[in-house]
Amino acid sequence: MTDPVFIHPIPEPVAVGDRFRLTGTEAKHASVKRLEVGEGVVVTDGTTRAVQGSFLGDATVEVADILDLPVPNPRVTVVQAIPKSDRAELAVDLMVQAGADRIVPWAARRAIAKWDGKEVKAHAKWENAARAAAKQSRRLQIPEVTQLVRSPQELARVLGLRSADKAGASETSAGSIRVLVLHEEATEPLPAVVTAAVNGGASSASGAGATELVLVVGPEGGIGPEELAEFEQLGATPVRLGPEVLRTATAAAVALGAIGAVTERWR
Repeated sequence: MTDPVFIHPIPEPVAVGDRFRLTGTEAKHASVKRLEVGEGVVVTDGTTRAVQGSFLGDATVEVADILDLPVPNPRVTVVQAIPKSDRAELAVDLMVQAGADRIVPWAARRAIAKWDGKEVKAHAKWENAARAAAKQSRRLQIPEVTQLVRSPQELARVLGLRSADKAGASETSAGSIRVLVLHEEATEPLPAVVTAAVNGGASSASGAGATELVLVVGPEGGIGPEELAEFEQLGATPVRLGPEVLRTATAAAVALGAIGAVTERWR
């Protein structure tokens, strides 16, 4: 079994042999887990730094190694239409466990659930769900949950899209990005499109592979034709995930699994 993960500030600087104490909820977490002296633990700040060490009791950790945080290739952002309230946190939990690197809440036109007047509280729930799922799945980085977007055009601004070539690849300051809209009427299968995108091929006029994939997951009522057309105008490609029509709360996790199987993300 892998070492349990604690999300907690790490002293700066930190070196092998240093000791520091967990505080607050993470100290309580260590107590609840009944860790024994000498057991291995991992502590991460959730963004850029992580260490592996030994538990010494009294919430104290001795650093044994400075860990390198993984760099996913390609990075995957999930644009999730707001599900019904009882499924929203489930959707976040599953996509984080499956490896989402960034989450964008989306107020799709056909979405039943709305954040109107409660955006701060709803956003905090998504962040808390992402944090809990990251710990449970032993992740060293907590996926960012961006602010709510209300249209494909607003999404383009959040992603920093500059342009889209004829094959659907858009350039950002960080590299090439490919937007894929999960849609039950699409004809192109997700695995084939992803493989071509990351290997160059159809993903870019320059032949460079996409460095980030953006998965757009629609609401319970599906993505309407006008909204789909707006995504396509931004260079997005509709893709088919499989023969079944999945719930909005589970679609992202299944898609992330398919992406992991055909890219370097799981290697």
